[in-house]
Amino acid sequence: MDLKAFIRDIPDFPQKGVIFRDITPLLKDPTAFKHAIDTIVEETKKYEFDVIVCPEARGFMIGAPLAYILNKGFVPVRKPGKLPYKTISDTYELEYGKAELHIHEDAIKPGQKVLIVDDVLATGGTALALKRLVEKVGGQVVASAFLIELTYLNPRDLLKDLPIIAPIKY
Repeated sequence: MDLKAFIRDIPDFPQKGVIFRDITPLLKDPTAFKHAIDTIVEETKKYEFDVIVCPEARGFMIGAPLAYILNKGFVPVRKPGKLPYKTISDTYELEYGKAELHIHEDAIKPGQKVLIVDDVLATGGTALALKRLVEKVGGQVVASAFLIELTYLNPRDLLKDLPIIAPIKY
């Protein structure tokens, strides 16, 4: 199945010069969504991990079904002020600005193995921030998975040794 056929390009969003890869057409098509999740599930089986860590909000749409199917824990990473307990934060660069993410300080047990999941891997800034957060709370990131990888932004340069799964590449 050609999953790219279910991705809608939105030029100049959220700012001029950026092409936003909109996954909502894929999410609303049950066959395409199932195929995408099943493809990522098969690839992640190569790695041993305990929990899946995802940033809000679109990352949750990919990570939650993976956690359910793989019978793994799910750890949400959120924007400032969204988590109710004590948090640890990290600031990072986006393709079009800066952002900050928070994780509960007790979200991951020391030594737990983690799979990072998000919808799109663009510059790698969000994934690197997630990796740093996991390491700050004592976890070990073993791999990462995304629905889409924007290879033209060279995210692998930033993520060097981190295995990357992405069924859709631009």
